[in-house]
Amino acid sequence: MCRMTNVPEYTERFTIDLMKRTLIILGLALTLIGSAAVTNSQSPGKFKASASLNTTDLRSGDILFQAMRGGQSEAIALATGSKWTHVGIVFRENDKWIVYEAVGPVKATPLDEWVKHGTNGHYVAKRWMDADAQLGSEATVALRHAADRFMGLAYDWQFGWSDETIYCSELVWKMYTEALNIELCKPTPMREHALGSEVVQRTIRERYGSTPPLDELMIGPGALFDCPLLVTVLEK
Repeated sequence: MCRMTNVPEYTERFTIDLMKRTLIILGLALTLIGSAAVTNSQSPGKFKASASLNTTDLRSGDILFQAMRGGQSEAIALATGSKWTHVGIVFRENDKWIVYEAVGPVKATPLDEWVKHGTNGHYVAKRWMDADAQLGSEATVALRHAADRFMGLAYDWQFGWSDETIYCSELVWKMYTEALNIELCKPTPMREHALGSEVVQRTIRERYGSTPPLDELMIGPGALFDCPLLVTVLEK
């Protein structure tokens, strides 16, 4: 036979045990939530793209600007006096937004993936001021095809003006020039940039040694961003 347990005593013990287990589970849940919050707050550059990415104001041919961290971005920002360190051109292809960019090789990157590379997922879209009148479907196709001959080219770590290798703002500038005969702004020699900081000087020594090409024409993302021929149409 089973020994009969005092019912009130059993009930009281059961209730206390249940409350303890509930408090333990609640404590673990709060700990996990708090840990996730700390992780997110300590990773301001991490951005999770979602289906809510608003692209209704974009058009094919728009120029997208973002600030990127690490690597050479600090040197670019200091030398150009602009926080914008990367740029690409967006097109609508097969119902998806694709950004053509020079990063590593020249390639086509889905917009939601491209956005994740910028600081806090922030970017600005600018548009040629005469796009409504002159950037119709035929001109847009020509602009898109201007990227074809650059696809797969290696990134130009020395920021030269030849077509053998290419960097991001050079790609955008040349696509508009070749397809539409539009110079968004004038390239300027290296010597006209702010080269005095230690970060920039160190980068110059790494790339060129003791003889930097000070007369080499260059175009930076900041120069394109400030171009009076472009107007802001979207900022996220």
